[in-house]
Amino acid sequence: MPAPSRDAAGTSVAGPVYFTGFFADSRPRPLTAPRTEIMKIRVGVVGIGPLWESRHLPALRALSDRFEITAVCDPVHHRAALAARQLNAAVHDGYRALTARGDVDAVLLLSPQWFGPLPIYAACEEGKAIYCAAAMELKDDEAAILRDRVREAGIAFMAEFPCRLSPATLRLKELIATRLGTPRILFCNRRRTMEAAGEHGTRCELDLVELIDWCRYVVDAEPSSLVAVSHNPRGDGCADYFSLSLDFADPSAAGKGAMAMIACGQYVPKSCEESLAYRRPADLKVVCDNGLAFVDLPNTVAWFDNAGQHLETLDHERPVGEQLLMHFHRAVESLVLKTASLEDAHRALSIASLARQSCTSGQRVYC
Repeated sequence: MPAPSRDAAGTSVAGPVYFTGFFADSRPRPLTAPRTEIMKIRVGVVGIGPLWESRHLPALRALSDRFEITAVCDPVHHRAALAARQLNAAVHDGYRALTARGDVDAVLLLSPQWFGPLPIYAACEEGKAIYCAAAMELKDDEAAILRDRVREAGIAFMAEFPCRLSPATLRLKELIATRLGTPRILFCNRRRTMEAAGEHGTRCELDLVELIDWCRYVVDAEPSSLVAVSHNPRGDGCADYFSLSLDFADPSAAGKGAMAMIACGQYVPKSCEESLAYRRPADLKVVCDNGLAFVDLPNTVAWFDNAGQHLETLDHERPVGEQLLMHFHRAVESLVLKTASLEDAHRALSIASLARQSCTSGQRVYC
């Protein structure tokens, strides 16, 4: 074992600690810390949503060391039974029976079909953590009530924000912090084919809420005012296009801070679906103090600075579904009350409601 070193005053200074057991080569080797076990969360799935096959099921399988599906519930029994067979889980006809199970630690609400926010209240009563993929489909007043109920229950809650945790957005935030500087102007675009309005409004209205949250996250600030216009050809309150300008400047200095221009619509006929890819704008363009960035979800970032053009395709990163569930796993494992994502959902819904007011009045609305 090496002798301890001494400082300038001749005082003995402890050196590295070695285990001096008998090894074949008789050399001392450092002690290694024992491997920590990953906490495995037992979850129940409520609602097999439209992204089950493409996002949630692959992510749950990839993270089988962190999540175990013990029960499934869906209004369509055949669909629930099929998912349960895929995961070797139990089937329930009602969400209350699922949330009351002793082998369910958390509830994944992946679709609000016919349930609305009721499974969230049931999970609060049972003290179960909640992952909500339908937070954007809540009404503004529902989100406010749920926020208070989740706080009272003291459980972990995470709303699904895929734009926030996509690999391209995470890389954009790194570039803003290290190379590009403070965002000044954002241009956010999304367009879809026509579809009928559902119980929670058109897909365009849901996109508006998600894009508002995305811009808030990138700017890392709250908007102070907004102006919006919409196109409502049927006159039934279901718009097929929104254009929204968010001003993040101080109210006394309008136009001097960051600004986000959001455009989303579902005006393209099904017969012209191929046109969606023609001269398609970037999902997000960000003009910063030291350069520009173009983001195409989920994995592509092109950015420009004094050194020229840079293109990054982040296909090697974990898919957004896995990123979201890993974030939820950390929230549950930490045992610290976290309702920030519910606050964010409520804030985005509130801003979208103000945008509709601006569309009606034709005036700037202060947030």
